[in-house]
Amino acid sequence: MDLLFANDRPGEYPASFYAATRADLLAFPALEGEVRADVCVIGAGYTGLSAALHLAQAGYRVVVLEAHRVGFGASGRNGGQVGSGQRLDQIELERIAGRDAAHRYWDMAEEAKALVRDLITEHAMPCTFHPGVAHACWHDREVRDTHAYAEKLRRDYGYEALEPLDRAGIRSLIGSTAYKGGEIDWGAGHVHPLNFAIGLARAAVAAGVVLHENSHVTTIDHGPPATVITAKGRVKADHVILACNGYLGGLEPSVAARVMPINNFILATEPLGDRAAEILSKPVAVADTKFVVNYWRLSEDGRLLFGGGESYGWTFPDLVRTVRKPMLEVYPQLADARIDYAWGGTLAITMTRLPCFARVAANVLSASGYSGHGVAMATLAGKLMAEALRGQAERFDLMAALPTPRFPGGAALRWPLLVLAMTWFSLRDRLGV
Repeated sequence: MDLLFANDRPGEYPASFYAATRADLLAFPALEGEVRADVCVIGAGYTGLSAALHLAQAGYRVVVLEAHRVGFGASGRNGGQVGSGQRLDQIELERIAGRDAAHRYWDMAEEAKALVRDLITEHAMPCTFHPGVAHACWHDREVRDTHAYAEKLRRDYGYEALEPLDRAGIRSLIGSTAYKGGEIDWGAGHVHPLNFAIGLARAAVAAGVVLHENSHVTTIDHGPPATVITAKGRVKADHVILACNGYLGGLEPSVAARVMPINNFILATEPLGDRAAEILSKPVAVADTKFVVNYWRLSEDGRLLFGGGESYGWTFPDLVRTVRKPMLEVYPQLADARIDYAWGGTLAITMTRLPCFARVAANVLSASGYSGHGVAMATLAGKLMAEALRGQAERFDLMAALPTPRFPGGAALRWPLLVLAMTWFSLRDRLGV
């Protein structure tokens, strides 16, 4: 079974709040016949569209192939949070890579956030960057660790954007008694994720990119030149960029061994009216400290968009039931709120939760496995791959140096082993360990 088609209708966005409020974008024709390009990009999410935009601005002939619609995958379904840093904290990165490299990884992550903001402004995209992401801690020790880490970032990295919150502060912010404290990162933010993807597509096409939707890639011959084959056509290209993330399937086994697809879910309530201010007193997004993270924010029309729960099989569970349970643990006062939308999507994780940058072949680059931290990092990844194809590969290679080991068990056993591990961590969440 192919995850591209396991839970969705071909060529259609899921019935999400984002799809219902998406900006206009004319459909692009499917690929037919043979075309020639300097670069063929597979996947029209943040990674692929950013790569295509930056390459086209540098004068390359770029063709993008998307199996469904622009932003169809995780790029159009996620929580919209534009987070700081890498997915691992700087303490771990210093241990893994050394302090000098850790500082470079931090600087690139800061650039990633700025890139999102700048692209939205430069191309007048149909979305707004809203500043502020709060981190809510379930346990007192997590509050102490969070505040100590904020001080480390201020002292060692010059990052002054973190506002510590005690128990009263977090309760005042999020209107829940579930948490013991936390912080607000005013340097992070949140966006309408699908409209950001649509904005990237509009900018890329304006720069000269040729985009084909409903063009599922079935085979890649590395060449040279590479040949990328779909049901009705093929692209001959000097270079190929794999930007498929959780929907890579069997296109490139060496990447698939290191990048695991998992499913995550979000629901949207009815507009809450005056009650919205009791849920969030400031227009920030929130993520908590559970291993299976809860994350939420208010939409511009006052709905609670709440994400939580994961699954690791091919098909989605009962979405409302799966997400409503953790939502009511945080906000029991919303037991009577109507659920207007519920949707799922497939993202990709790695063993280390660090992104997987790889040179698959001399003319094939890949970036994926953002592990829930992809809005900013995937956008930067596209820019870094564009740099690498232009002969400026230092920053791509620095990201590729991050460890992304293979999942144990190979293709046959990696999913059952992941389910066992995730079940253990979910049990720890429930027990409060």
